[in-house]
Amino acid sequence: MPDGISVEIMAVGIITVLAVISPGPDFAMVTRIAIARGRKAGILCAIGIGSGISVHITYTMIGLGVIFAHNIWVLNTIRILGASYLIWLGISAFLPDIWQRLKLHLGIRSAKAALSNSKSTNTLITPNAPESQKNASSFWAGFICNALNPKAMLFIVSLFSQVISADTSAAMQLGYGVFIALCHMVWFAIVAAALTLPAIQAKIAKARVWIERGVGVCLAGLGIKILANG
Repeated sequence: MPDGISVEIMAVGIITVLAVISPGPDFAMVTRIAIARGRKAGILCAIGIGSGISVHITYTMIGLGVIFAHNIWVLNTIRILGASYLIWLGISAFLPDIWQRLKLHLGIRSAKAALSNSKSTNTLITPNAPESQKNASSFWAGFICNALNPKAMLFIVSLFSQVISADTSAAMQLGYGVFIALCHMVWFAIVAAALTLPAIQAKIAKARVWIERGVGVCLAGLGIKILANG
């Protein structure tokens, strides 16, 4: 294997791993879903994140990545949609409390069903929703979180345009893409599994609500930061 290819492989591997494990919207999303819904939902969210990064990889490999990155309206559209989604997720962590206070203020006392519907710390899915619906929601939450993340888009475009040589074969580029997607899936699946270990769950049980609120604040804060940096 030529030295140039070896250096390129090492560079892609190191940069990808460092980018994946750095805290961001994906980490906050997996944390929230794993704590609220359990290990299976967290792992499905991780798979969704890996699938979301695959969107950026696909359009970059067919040559659209650089075009998108240099079109302000494309970047702004992705930035606004992604930021709005994160802000909404952050606000939704507080919806149960808001709804409960409204009920008390209005003197409504017979709305347990409505309250359970509003307890959507699970991204707009009720605790009593069918398991398949919860699983699908967890996957799509991760997918949308990454697919609408402008930083993920710029990371992939930069990696393929500045680190990966234009002379690299399509098969090798595809291999890089698979590796990047798998890194996202594996790392965030590990995060979900770690957060749902019995020992960890026992320690965070009493603070679960506050952790979910804290993650909600982080998600909303990230969304606001993305908008502000535009």
